[in-house]
Amino acid sequence: MIWDFFQNQVLGMQWLNDLIGMGLSALGFDLSNRWVGSARFFLYDTIKITVLLCLLIYVISYIQSYFPPERSRKILGRFRGIGANCIAALLGTVTPFCSCSSIPLFIGFSSAGLPVGVTFSFLISSPMVDLGSLMLLMSIFGWKVALLYIFVGLVVAVIGGTLIEKLRMERYVESFILSASRVDIQSTTLTQRERLIYAKDQMRSTFLKVLPYILIGVGIGAVIHNWIPQEWVVSVLGSSNPFGVVLATILGVPMYADIFGTIPIAEALLGKGALLGVVLSFMMAVTTLSLPSMVMLKKAVKPRLLALFIGICTVGIILVGYLFNLLQPLL
Repeated sequence: MIWDFFQNQVLGMQWLNDLIGMGLSALGFDLSNRWVGSARFFLYDTIKITVLLCLLIYVISYIQSYFPPERSRKILGRFRGIGANCIAALLGTVTPFCSCSSIPLFIGFSSAGLPVGVTFSFLISSPMVDLGSLMLLMSIFGWKVALLYIFVGLVVAVIGGTLIEKLRMERYVESFILSASRVDIQSTTLTQRERLIYAKDQMRSTFLKVLPYILIGVGIGAVIHNWIPQEWVVSVLGSSNPFGVVLATILGVPMYADIFGTIPIAEALLGKGALLGVVLSFMMAVTTLSLPSMVMLKKAVKPRLLALFIGICTVGIILVGYLFNLLQPLL
C-alpha cells in the first residue's frame, strides 16, 4: 500500500489529475467531452513531467558536475575490454541528453583516443537509458518495467559496443576525428555553491531545450488518449499484430525527441491497448535512432560503421520489444 501510494500519488501525481478535473468541473466544463478530456490530459501530463523533469535534471546535473568530459575520459581510460564498455554505458546514464547532444561527447571521446567500441557503448546508452527518466517510467509503467528497461538498455549498449570493438571498426571513424589534437586539461575543482549553480543552469538549459518536444509529445498523447478509437490501436499495435514491435521501431526512427517527449505518447498508446513491448520499442527507436542524430553521426563515421550501428540498435530494440511482450503478464 505504501509503494502504491508512492507510485500513484507521488510519482504519478494522481492528485494533480483529480485537482485539474475538479477545477475544470468548477468552471462548468463537461469532463466527458473529448475536447475537455484532451485539455485535462495535456495540462496534467505537462505539469507532471515538468515538475519531475526539473527535479531529476537538477539532481542528475549535480552528480554530473563530478564527471566532466575530461574526467569521464580518464575514468574510461583505466578500463579495458568489456569492463570499459560497462563503465561507458553506465556513464551514459548520467547524461540527460538526447541522441544529438550525445554525439559531440562521442566525438570528443573518440578524439581523445578511447576505443571505438567503448565510445559507442556510451553513445547507445546516453539517449536510451537516462536515469533522469527512471522516475517518470516508474510513474507510468511501475518499478519492475522501469528497472528492467534500464537493465536491457544497458545490455544493448554493452553488447553493441563490444561487437563493434571485436569487429575492429575503428578504421571506419573519420580520420579528422582520430587525428584531432588532444588537450589534456585538468577539470576545475568546483565548490559546492558552484556545483549547485551548475545544476540549476543545466536544469534550465536542458528543460528549455526539451520543452518543445514535451509539448508536442503531450499533444500527440492527448489526441491518442481521447480521439483515436481503442480498437484501431489494438488492431495495429496489439497482440493481434505479430509485427507490431517492428512497425513501432520503424515509425520511431524518423522522429526526433528525447525520452521525456516520448513518454506521454507511450502512456496514451498503452492506455489504448498497445502491447508494452511495442510501446517501449517505439520509445527506444525515437531516442536512439532519430534521423537528425544519424545525419550528425554520418559526419563522424563512415557508412559501413554507421550501418552497423543502426543495425545493432535496430535488432536490439526489436528483441527487447518482443521480450517485454512476453514478460508483460508478469510485469
